[in-house]
Amino acid sequence: MTTVLTKSFPEDKPLAAPAAIRKRRVLIIGGGFAGIAAAHALKRADVEITLIDRRNHHIFQPLLYQVATAVLAPSEIAAPLRQLETRQKNLRVILADVTGINIGIRTVEAICPGAGTRKFEYDFLVVAAGMRPSYFGHDEFAPNAPGLKNLNDAVLIRTKILSAFELAESTDDEKERARLMTFVLVGAGPTGVELAASIAHLVSVTLRKNFRNIDPASSKIVLLDGGARILPTFAEKLSRKVAKRLGKLGVQVLTGVKVEKVDENGVVAAGARIPSANVLWTAGVAASPVVKMLGTTTDRAGRAIVGPFLDIPEAPDVFVAGDAAAMTQDGHPVPGVAQAAIQQGRFIGHLIANRERGRKDGRPFRYRSKGNMAVVGKNYAILEAGRLRTAGFATWLVWAVLHVMALPQLQNRFRVQMQWFWSYLSGQRSSRLISEAPRR
Repeated sequence: MTTVLTKSFPEDKPLAAPAAIRKRRVLIIGGGFAGIAAAHALKRADVEITLIDRRNHHIFQPLLYQVATAVLAPSEIAAPLRQLETRQKNLRVILADVTGINIGIRTVEAICPGAGTRKFEYDFLVVAAGMRPSYFGHDEFAPNAPGLKNLNDAVLIRTKILSAFELAESTDDEKERARLMTFVLVGAGPTGVELAASIAHLVSVTLRKNFRNIDPASSKIVLLDGGARILPTFAEKLSRKVAKRLGKLGVQVLTGVKVEKVDENGVVAAGARIPSANVLWTAGVAASPVVKMLGTTTDRAGRAIVGPFLDIPEAPDVFVAGDAAAMTQDGHPVPGVAQAAIQQGRFIGHLIANRERGRKDGRPFRYRSKGNMAVVGKNYAILEAGRLRTAGFATWLVWAVLHVMALPQLQNRFRVQMQWFWSYLSGQRSSRLISEAPRR
């Protein structure tokens, strides 16, 4: 009897699927100008992008002062980050607050609302976490001198300004009324100048006939700076023109004056007290605390000192951009402005895309300035671009067009344009709401 042996051949079993090749992971911290530019530059790259931000929206920061002075509503200069996912398939957005970075094992730890602490792994890390107000070692000033860096700050300042007039209207104490109607801005850079000019227009035009017991036009607006002149990043000729313009608007400009104390009663500057219930901090900025988590070298403002490719020496696949980065070009620091942040973010995105494709890095980053602008109230702005230096109404029109076109969404552009047109004709501002504190 013959025994036939049967053999099980491999084809009798289902073939195992080949292991999927994992895409390289790009983690971006911060949904500001630099972070969004980096993500957009990676739109066609074969990578997985995760963008983490503690807020669910992107802010067009150049117009924050207009929210603070009731010209625009917060929603008119902001756009939801979540909407980026609908436009970019390789991107996901996570609402979280970063609490730790380990560049050794390439992980980022963050607290997600409702989900607790999570760890995110990465192959490339982009830190574009932005900045916060700097009080130059005097953090005790902060409770009485809010800065202007996000929408919460803008709404707080708007409430502070509008509430001051309501309180002044209801008091019979002349000294208290004068204190309530005195506005002190510390720092005469572009933000301080634009905010001071906007407050001047608010008190002299918008609120002119709104009260019975007070005249808002009699408000005192003081702009302080420790430097020799206002707008130190602009040419001296333009600085002088702006100072003259501010004087015509009723703003008192004091330079070479250092603030020694800020409390609930006002400020002490150069040994003299200025009674005020409205001290606003527009002086300096410091990098986000996230930068310190990298363990790299930083400058006095807490910004990471980056190399020619915007990376840090400890890890060539970790990049820092925007206000979180400190870089020198031709002996001068790259300015912390929106156009620089966008260029840096775009550069990093293209660099990562090239590395993912196995290409060489190419040329180092080089900032190309398209000019600096500042608006000083209605019908007046300044522009400096190379040797070109202009000021006046025509420059103001250019400023308005450029800022409308730079807004994040079409609906933002339409709404801001319509609001500006109405405010220009009527002098009124539509966002004069005093936020109520939540009741317990």
